[in-house]
Amino acid sequence: MSAKFLRAALVTTLALAGLPLAAPFAAPASAQGIELRIGPDGVRPIIREREPERDRRDRNRGCSPREAQRAAAQEGLRRAEVVRVTDRSITVRGFTRRGPEQLRFANRRGCPLI
Repeated sequence: MSAKFLRAALVTTLALAGLPLAAPFAAPASAQGIELRIGPDGVRPIIREREPERDRRDRNRGCSPREAQRAAAQEGLRRAEVVRVTDRSITVRGFTRRGPEQLRFANRRGCPLI
């Protein structure tokens, strides 16, 4: 019984002793958006805003005209030019070995061919 109690006391003591060592590493993670500036008007907390969410959504939104041109070139289209962009598709016109050709890509991530 006393061995069990001593073991529990030892584990608790070690856990509590390690707590102050972990505090400096945990504190900066929660305060990354706050900055304290000291100046003639005293100490001012500056809270930095995160980047707007729309920027992240725009990057993953879909197929850009430039990406559609690159995809058309990979499909074998030469002198590719974007002729129409809608919410659902991007149309690219160019030339293949057989003559004029037109490809439509879905306006989704990865530019899948329709």
